Amino acid sequence: MEIRVRFAPSPTGPLHIGGARSALFNYLWARHNKGKFIVRSEDTDLERSSKESEQNILEALRWLNIQWDEGIEVGGEYGPYRQTDRLDLYKDYTKQLFDSGHAYYCYCSEEELEQERQTLIAQGETPRYRGKCRELTTEQRAVLEAEGRKPVVRFRVPETEAIHVIDQVRGDVVFDSDGIGDYVIVKSDGIPTYNFAVVVDDVTMKITHIIRGEEHLSNTPRQVLIYQALGLPVPEFAHVSLILNTEGGKMSKRDGDTAVLDYKQKGYLPEAIVNFIAMLGWAPTGEEEFYTLDELTEVFSLDRVSKSPAVFDLKKLNYINSHYIKGADPERLAELALPFVAEMGILPQGERSDQQQQWFIGFIEAISEKLSHMAEVKDFVHYFHGAVPMDPEGEALEVLQGEQIPSVLKLFGDKVREVELLSETTVKILLKQITKELKLGGKLVYMPIRVALTGQMHGPELYAVIPLLGKENVLKRLEVAEKRSLR
Repeated sequence: MEIRVRFAPSPTGPLHIGGARSALFNYLWARHNKGKFIVRSEDTDLERSSKESEQNILEALRWLNIQWDEGIEVGGEYGPYRQTDRLDLYKDYTKQLFDSGHAYYCYCSEEELEQERQTLIAQGETPRYRGKCRELTTEQRAVLEAEGRKPVVRFRVPETEAIHVIDQVRGDVVFDSDGIGDYVIVKSDGIPTYNFAVVVDDVTMKITHIIRGEEHLSNTPRQVLIYQALGLPVPEFAHVSLILNTEGGKMSKRDGDTAVLDYKQKGYLPEAIVNFIAMLGWAPTGEEEFYTLDELTEVFSLDRVSKSPAVFDLKKLNYINSHYIKGADPERLAELALPFVAEMGILPQGERSDQQQQWFIGFIEAISEKLSHMAEVKDFVHYFHGAVPMDPEGEALEVLQGEQIPSVLKLFGDKVREVELLSETTVKILLKQITKELKLGGKLVYMPIRVALTGQMHGPELYAVIPLLGKENVLKRLEVAEKRSLR
């Protein structure tokens, strides 16, 4: 049997981390089993669905390198892959359910349904539809239609039946049919509801495994009943745990529950996002924590998916992303960092001179080990660019008051003027010469020079900062610092 799985988002907003994880798990399961991964669109929410949201979802998947074998923009033999293009197909399956006695028309108004709901709540029972229109005669239906009522189609739920959902993550989950009530499968405007359309789509696309979020588990018995009513085999299910914040609550934007492409905008690397979300609810057999997408396809299995909620830890994501930044090509990182530096007016977004490009890549190489995502490059620009350092404060300002400061800064300035080119090698030699000539410990030389040039006591290595500042800026910054030291 060929494994066939799908990711079927509703295009009512951008792709978030939870949806990306569902897509990734389906992709990994398909690739691990040499099966097919399908992407389709559940766009029957006509008011909220949009092409913009659909494009955002597809762009996010492509950015993460989650490629699909069939579906939207790819095609395939089981299309179309948007629900609004499949309405005639749903009508065919609705007729099958009518013919077999598993569906009927319901003419109850919203007011009648709400009154029934409140009555059940008052009695301490689960709100559900109790089948008022189940046995309407042709004459009764004609009267209701003459009143202008537009019916919905409801599924006839069997009474006192245990519905078993065999779940690869949760085992045998049992639901009582009496707690469900006859549910709507086609709305009065002819648009199928989720629980009906998803079954028809999965049936006609030959889906073998349904891997999705735990929030869909309560829908599953309704879907199982439709499979059974159509006389079709039920696919295997795997409901993945919820994603919570570090405090055990619902995710919010503050916790990192933002659109996947927002992470792209902040300068996260897609391979880091993939690595991170793979670990949300799934655990490898060993201690390794860094996996490429190809490596994940080799080791992924549903039996390592946890029932317990996953925890989205932004610090963990930043740790993983920093790992990938350290190993990335500087030119690639420079391209990712460019929008943030251009935003500060330091470099143009368009063409750059060879000198500008060389400076920029050197800048990235100097700070890459300190970044958790590329937007942070803005925090380091002041070290490497401009004639005026940041104003030192507190302890940093006190450093410039030491009695050796004038001689350190003067000798450093003299030696900078003497060299033709400031490189890492010449800077290291130059700093050693100063400590030797002034007979001072390294800290009494390096720290004042650092504060003089950057205004701060910590930051990138001096031998990286000084060449990138360039001779002219170094001397101008020294001049500013010398004036401060004399105050």
